[in-house]
Amino acid sequence: MNELIFLAPPPDIAITYYDLMTMTQKTFFFSATCPKGLEDLLARELHQLSAEGIQNSIGAVYFHGALRVAYDLCMWSRVANRVLLLLNDAGRSPPIASELALYSAAAEIPWEDHLTGDTTFAVDFVGTNKEITNTQYGAVRVKDAIVDRMRTKVGRRPDVDKSQPQLRIQARLAKGQVQLGLDLAGGSLHQRGYRLEQGAAPLKENLAAGILLRLGWPEALQTEGFLIDPMCGAGTLLIEAAMMTRDLAPGLIRTRNGGHWGFRHWLGHEADVWTEIVADAEARAQNGARQVAGMQMWGADKNPRMLQIAKTNADRAGVADMIGFGQSDIERFEKPSFMTGVGLMVCNPPYGERLGDVEELKGTYLALADMSKRQCPGWQLAVFTGNPELAKEMRLRPKRINKFFNGALPCELYLYELLSVEQATLRRDRDSVREEDLSEGALMVANRLKKNLRKLVPWLKTADTNAYRVYDADLPEYAAAVDLYDGRVHVQEYAAPKTIPDEVAQRRLRELLNAVAYVFAVPQKKIALKTRQRNRGSQQYEKLDQGGEFFVVNEGRAKFWVNLRDYLDTGLFLDHRPLRKRIGDEAWGKRFLNLFCYTASATVHAALGGAAQSVSVDMSNTYLDWAERNFTLNAIKVERHQLVQADCLKWLNECRQGFDLIMLDPPTFSNSKRMEGVLDIQRDHVALIRRCMELLSAKGKLYFSTNLRTFKLNLAELDDVMVEDISAQTIDPDFARNAKIHHCFLIQQK
Repeated sequence: MNELIFLAPPPDIAITYYDLMTMTQKTFFFSATCPKGLEDLLARELHQLSAEGIQNSIGAVYFHGALRVAYDLCMWSRVANRVLLLLNDAGRSPPIASELALYSAAAEIPWEDHLTGDTTFAVDFVGTNKEITNTQYGAVRVKDAIVDRMRTKVGRRPDVDKSQPQLRIQARLAKGQVQLGLDLAGGSLHQRGYRLEQGAAPLKENLAAGILLRLGWPEALQTEGFLIDPMCGAGTLLIEAAMMTRDLAPGLIRTRNGGHWGFRHWLGHEADVWTEIVADAEARAQNGARQVAGMQMWGADKNPRMLQIAKTNADRAGVADMIGFGQSDIERFEKPSFMTGVGLMVCNPPYGERLGDVEELKGTYLALADMSKRQCPGWQLAVFTGNPELAKEMRLRPKRINKFFNGALPCELYLYELLSVEQATLRRDRDSVREEDLSEGALMVANRLKKNLRKLVPWLKTADTNAYRVYDADLPEYAAAVDLYDGRVHVQEYAAPKTIPDEVAQRRLRELLNAVAYVFAVPQKKIALKTRQRNRGSQQYEKLDQGGEFFVVNEGRAKFWVNLRDYLDTGLFLDHRPLRKRIGDEAWGKRFLNLFCYTASATVHAALGGAAQSVSVDMSNTYLDWAERNFTLNAIKVERHQLVQADCLKWLNECRQGFDLIMLDPPTFSNSKRMEGVLDIQRDHVALIRRCMELLSAKGKLYFSTNLRTFKLNLAELDDVMVEDISAQTIDPDFARNAKIHHCFLIQQK
């Protein structure tokens, strides 16, 4: 079904149909619809056709003028969907507060001036309100008003034909008003008449034309003499480009084939005007064919059936002599030998609807970029896609990005300059990023990274660690954390607020990655990237990758296995480094309990610090296996240092052991299926602390930590214990820029 976008006219249109019909020049008010994002191109067409009062809306343009302007638009518009003759002034009509008001508004139109009792018609209705809650019902009430008036005025009611009506009436209910219009084209203008067969995901003809117009076609012929579509499908982009080059009117093929035009069945139709327009279009087409001859375009596709469809479509459009076709997949495509100059390569690759499809298509987009650079250096490449993530896989820097809509799907048109391999600026998978490659935003991030590194140098000389943070959303627009693990770069992107458009967030991430690659002189493919957001359920235990790339970092006497890619977290929470060292310093001869132990890094410090024994509890077997590997790495004997797989809450309630030192670092929220109940640290921290204090020896210490930034300790219910906020003491200089990275408390018996 063709999408109908039909909005109420601007408020300054204050003239009724009856006023229009009495004007000596027969000036009419119209609206023309188009795909969202192409309104300026449609307005430009109207300017060229001498329309007056042109006003853009969303998916529509309003204008007035003689009937010839509307006829010209039906013939010549490359981007319009429909051309509507407005039949009433919605702004002056009474509010549509009931179905009777809708009926009355429609019944006021002099339908007898537009159609006869023998004319078949259909009503397309858009919009609802509290009274008209169903578009089908709204269409029925408008239909009733038309047939009732026609029966009264001419003694006969016209018939409804929903599939192939002679006239289409368009009605839109919006903001309490109804706008009625007559569809002069009688069907969407994107249906030129040359494409009788198509592929599974066709690009509509007017959207294809809009893409080409955005690229400056056909004026681009002056500099880009050739056109290639290496994934041409039904050939729509090539055919539309050839029609533009030859000045072939989009409506001429429909006219030649005897296609339907709504105005031919309208009583106000001016046949002589239409005849002149058709004759002029034919003359211009013949002149264009004489002036532009020979093959200038090339299309390829790996599907032989689609190539045959494309050839048939080009022949039906009358441009077959301009376009050559050849079967080839994207990896093996070769530019035709006759294309010796520069040109434009344009294509509409598949977007992928399922996750599996997207993964498979990543290679296709990268292959497209590699092929175009190899085959067409010096050309321009334009890629139209509904998936910006796939566009990133091309690893090219776009010269320009234009926004489009393919129906309701937001799409983007990326334009690249295909320089030589040595000059091309790759987004990823390059040996280095140079300073001249950085945008203004990326350069700002790079300067901040350098500044932070300079500040950390004195501390790093004595910190005795090779895993630390160098950036933590210092610039709010670039919201990410950048950590170094023994020289390897780990970037955690914080999920952008919903108020930030996806394309803005993606651009900022690309700039940050460029800055990181430049400052640390690493290829972007070696940067481990993750998007951080609030965990739900067992998400923190889910694998993200299968790389299995573990390596060792050091922290004082301790060594730890980390993995930057396979899991949401790396195996080591860097912000807790001072607390772990403090526990190691205090653990001599102590019994240590590590609750929600993760990979037991604090236990490693306690054991190396001489703890007599320890118990480390966590739900995840994955992380406990990781903890056991950490124990082995540090020569810690498991006989005295126990790892327990259990629900920490249940285990804590059932525990009857005593401890001298406890670390309690629970998640801020958890509803894992492996837990009994739901953990909310703000709500449950008092109960957790009290139970830990029951297990703590008289002179023992409980370290309670949480990463909930809004956390407030309930001191009123903990007045029987000693509490000291040691948060500032447990934050090293690499986290000093973010004082709320965690809260930490030392709790002891009074």
